[in-house]
Amino acid sequence: MARSNNISVGFVIFLCLYFRPLAFSEEPTAEKEAPIVGQIFESPVPVNNYYFVKRTLMVFGNKWGPQPKTQEELEDVIWEQLVLSYEAFRRNSAVTKQERDAEIARVLQEEKAAFDWKKDKDAYTKWVKEKTGEEAELFENQINHLLQLKKLRDEVMNSFTPAVSEEESHEAFLDEQDSIELELAQFDTKEAADEFHNKVLKDSKFWDEQKGKAPNNFRRPGLVTLIFLIDIWKIPRDDLYKMLKMGIGNIYQAAPIYKGYGVFKVLAKRLADEAAYTKLKYSYHDKVAAMKKYEGLNEWIKKLKQDANIKIYRKGG
Repeated sequence: MARSNNISVGFVIFLCLYFRPLAFSEEPTAEKEAPIVGQIFESPVPVNNYYFVKRTLMVFGNKWGPQPKTQEELEDVIWEQLVLSYEAFRRNSAVTKQERDAEIARVLQEEKAAFDWKKDKDAYTKWVKEKTGEEAELFENQINHLLQLKKLRDEVMNSFTPAVSEEESHEAFLDEQDSIELELAQFDTKEAADEFHNKVLKDSKFWDEQKGKAPNNFRRPGLVTLIFLIDIWKIPRDDLYKMLKMGIGNIYQAAPIYKGYGVFKVLAKRLADEAAYTKLKYSYHDKVAAMKKYEGLNEWIKKLKQDANIKIYRKGG
């Protein structure tokens, strides 16, 4: 849980207000008289609902992705959670009191709170106020909201039964077990990277000469697994497999990286023990299946947001 000292100054202003948890209904209610900030599935979104989700994100952070770094990213996460909450409402997905209480107990234990929250309500109320700046009732509603979203996500993800081939399991094994150490020269464009690569092929000393002139353009991630280079450095898997087949000191052509392009020098390699795969193949099968389920969930959310036809009348602020 994000601690209160991480909450932005702008957000503190909203702590003096009380917003009820999300409520979606087809029947006319007083809630619909509240200011409307947008629309999902042709249903109005009251400003109360928008701020409730925003406050939950500020207190607990984004449970299912990177933390928003810009206002645009924050808005995207807020509206995604509003859509998911609406879908949970449509599916009559409910969180029991026992589930909510168990999650509150887990959060308190994780935060090393030294009191029985059910028996010592004063200590509990004080703790919530100090940690989040809000009342216990709102805190509990936020817990309920997050559990409801988790239930929905789990339900959807577990509905997928992806097929996993032997080749995919083996590839996942190699991604984690093969390691390579590279030095790379980084460029903004492929044209610049290609030009550098061609010059290095003609003159083996050119690499070190350029490194001496512009050392900040050269990187050495160390001896790391392929999956690290794939996930963190965004180097294409096919290019890495080709590098593994090269000799030490060889130069590999321009390929995309997380920012721009790189030209690569192979410094060291450590190949997987193929004999170990026999014992590990089923665990890698499960890893690939879990990854495919997660990808399926993300595609489902993407389509759900498209179907929701989100219309934002004004930013909640």
